[in-house]
Amino acid sequence: MQALTTNPGSLSPFHVAFPVHDLQAARDFYGQTLGCLEGRSSEDWIDFNFYGHQIVAHLAPEEARQVQRNTVDSHGVPVRHFGIVLPMAEWQIMANRLRAKGVRFLIEPYIRFQGQPGEQATMFFLDPSGNALEMKAFADITRLFAK
Repeated sequence: MQALTTNPGSLSPFHVAFPVHDLQAARDFYGQTLGCLEGRSSEDWIDFNFYGHQIVAHLAPEEARQVQRNTVDSHGVPVRHFGIVLPMAEWQIMANRLRAKGVRFLIEPYIRFQGQPGEQATMFFLDPSGNALEMKAFADITRLFAK
């Protein structure tokens, strides 16, 4: 079976929709804390530009809840999460930005799988509705899918 890929050097933007309990809190967090530009919106949802990808916060308070965690590298990683793979320098800038904004980390920024093919910098945190986000970086991005 052939892998689903795009042309080398170009990625198609992904789209992900997620529930929030409060649209203004989502607007503040994704816009002010993370620095995402806002796109279209209505009284029930807001589009954000998340590093060129379309993420959509939908007002659905009954769907917003804490997620289950699985152990990865001795940390409780939220099973349901989304995020971005950044260049290492941008990852460090984002870690510093989140600290400066007082974001509480589920998993503090650190290097995971040191010395292994999947060595990566990672951090996990929650948005105001309990949605988990992961920001990660690879010193060598060609190792993204290394086994």
